[in-house]
Amino acid sequence: MSAGQLTSKLAGVFAPICTPFNKDETLDLGALRFNLGRYADTDLRGYLALGSNGENKSLTEEERLRVLDTCVKHKSQEQVVIAGAAYEAQRDTERFFKQAADRGADFGLLLSPSYFKKLMTEDVLYRYFMTVADSSSLPLLIYNAPGFCGIDLSSELVQRLAVHPNIVGMKDSAPSGIERYLKLGSDDFLVLAGSIGFLFPAMMAGAVGGTVSLANSFPHIALQLFEHGAARHEEQGRLLQERARRINAAISGRYGVPGVKAAMNLAGFKAGIPRRPLLPLNEAQKAELRNFLSEENVL
Repeated sequence: MSAGQLTSKLAGVFAPICTPFNKDETLDLGALRFNLGRYADTDLRGYLALGSNGENKSLTEEERLRVLDTCVKHKSQEQVVIAGAAYEAQRDTERFFKQAADRGADFGLLLSPSYFKKLMTEDVLYRYFMTVADSSSLPLLIYNAPGFCGIDLSSELVQRLAVHPNIVGMKDSAPSGIERYLKLGSDDFLVLAGSIGFLFPAMMAGAVGGTVSLANSFPHIALQLFEHGAARHEEQGRLLQERARRINAAISGRYGVPGVKAAMNLAGFKAGIPRRPLLPLNEAQKAELRNFLSEENVL
C-alpha cells in the first residue's frame, strides 16, 4: 500500500462500533445493521469493530466474527473496517487476524496482552507486535490503551515497531501524551487520536484523524471537529473542541460504555444494553443525561 493510499484510508473519523444486545443480552445484529445504515449516510471514514466500545472481551469468538461480518457487509463502499484484537495468547491473535482478512477487514488493531502484566517487558512486547505483524496479511495499527489493559507503550518501543512495513500506524487512547507518538509519524506510520477529548489539538500536531466514541451517538460533532482540524481552523476548532470534550465527559467520561449506549439510544440509534457485569444507566441517570444533551442542543 502506497503512502497516499494509506492516508486516504485512515485520514478521517472512525466510529468504535458498539455491539447491541437485547434485553436478555443476546446479540442484536438487526440493531447493528440499523446503526450501520445510518452511519453509512455520513462522512465517517469507517469503523473500528470489536474495540473497547464493542465490548470485545464480553463476546464469544463466534459473536466476534458475526459482528465483524455485519460491519464489513453493511458499510458503504468507500468506508474502511478496522478489526480489533484483544487476546492474551498470540496464536489466538494470529488466527483472528487471518479470519478478519478472509472476511474483508481492511486493517487490524492490536492491543497488548496484559494478564501477565509484570512480564510484559519491552522485549516481550517488541517480539509480540513484530511477529504478529510478520504473520498478518492485514496491515496493523498498534493500540495504546493503558486505561483498559494497564500497559502504556513507550515512545522508544513504538519507534522500533514503526519500521515494520506491516505496522502502519497506531491509535492512542491515553488521556495525555499523544505528542510523543505524533513526532514519530510519517507517510508510512500514521497516528489516530483515541478520544475526541484531544482530537483537534492532536490533528493540529500531526494526527490524521481519530477513533472516537462520540461518533457512535453524534457523528456530526466528531466530523465537524475533524474538518476544523484538517482545515487548520484554530479558533473554530478550539471552541468546538471544548464543547465536544464537555459532551464526551458527560457520556463516556462519566459512564463508560453504558453511557455511550445510553446516548446512542437517546440519539435514535439502537444500542440496547451493555452485557454484564456492566450495568445500564438507571432511570435517574438517563434523565440527567437526556437533560444535559438537550441543553447542549444535540437532541
